[in-house]
Amino acid sequence: MNRLRVTPRPVLALTAIWLTTRALMLWLLTLGGARLLGGGAVTREVWRLYFHWYGVLTHGSFPVHDTLWQYPPGAGAVLLAPGLLPGLTYFEAFVTVTLAVDALTLAALLRAGTRPGRSLLGAAVWTGGLPLLLHLPLARYDVQVTALAVLCLLASARSPRAGGVLGALGALVKVWPALVLLGAPRGRPTRTAWGWAGWAGLACLALFAVRFAHPLSFLREQGGRGVQIESLGGTALNLARHAGWPGRTRYRYGAIEIVGPYAQAVATASLALTAVAFGLLVLWRVRARHWTEATPFDAALSAVLLFTVTSRVISPQYMIWLIGLAAVCLTSRHTRQRPVAVLVLAASALSTVAYPMFYGEVVEGTWAGCLLMLARNGVLTAAAVLSFGRLWRAARPPAGKTVPPTQPRADSDRLPERALSLS
Repeated sequence: MNRLRVTPRPVLALTAIWLTTRALMLWLLTLGGARLLGGGAVTREVWRLYFHWYGVLTHGSFPVHDTLWQYPPGAGAVLLAPGLLPGLTYFEAFVTVTLAVDALTLAALLRAGTRPGRSLLGAAVWTGGLPLLLHLPLARYDVQVTALAVLCLLASARSPRAGGVLGALGALVKVWPALVLLGAPRGRPTRTAWGWAGWAGLACLALFAVRFAHPLSFLREQGGRGVQIESLGGTALNLARHAGWPGRTRYRYGAIEIVGPYAQAVATASLALTAVAFGLLVLWRVRARHWTEATPFDAALSAVLLFTVTSRVISPQYMIWLIGLAAVCLTSRHTRQRPVAVLVLAASALSTVAYPMFYGEVVEGTWAGCLLMLARNGVLTAAAVLSFGRLWRAARPPAGKTVPPTQPRADSDRLPERALSLS
């Protein structure tokens, strides 16, 4: 067994900071009715919407004909989990479960960071980055989803099978964790991870189909979504209102969307950009020749960033995903995403200013609201471009060196700690 090569002092310090910041986040929950904290809108999603879905799920069915239910069936398991804690209200139990998963994520990052050649910067980013979103992470189930993605990446380095199963579970909860398997090293590790992900996903879907009615009801609610006001397209349309464009905002599909002439064209353009982003990632995968232990981590962050900035919807809780993936990248000293992690933290802070603090300005389309979203989305876009550029350059062989073909190792389920060069 490898002994830890760091003193326990940094681990104890991070644990103390985690306890302090989470206590502050809990305190903010109690003040959630304040205007600058959203006037109760942040916590309302749990005690009203999640609790409503919990009631539907306990009767053996997924929500049907509910435009707000846009999540894969695995989300049902997350929303049912608070029911396992007796003696608490649904809201109290949900926050308790979220804090427990938050602590589990920190423990996984600490364990990864204390291995030889690794870094505790990842645990520091998770510990200090999540409070930048104030109390929002405790009132959304995105911490649970991000935990599955984080565990998937950390586990994949030693067991592609476990990584594939965790990636499938994450995708069944909120789709995007499927992207974290994109950077699996070529050859047997990729076949193992993707194969186990596919079989695990099918098995879980079968279980949901047996236990619940209408497990795929979420699919019919996706096509009609428009341009959310916080997306890049929404920011452009909001600015166009100052130039005389006759658009307006409307609450649909659980978000404030901006509607009017050409809004549907902007939504279509967003989908087209998402397809282009996917094509770029596939091209990277095909042309990549040089892998290190950090490549799967870096590819996951880059992929989710690209899909986030091209999406029709950029909800503030999406920043939780990016903080978690940036934290995984920084557990490795070989990562090329350190500047990207800084931009992610900056974008998270700006997201908090936009929501919940000055969301009214954003919805009304004032100059302050428009400039605020322009700054946040500008930082996110810069992070996505920088991330993919660094990922692309890192995957090419060093100048003047030839990368020999590498045969799969007999123990290929365990990646070497040194850099890999795979053809």
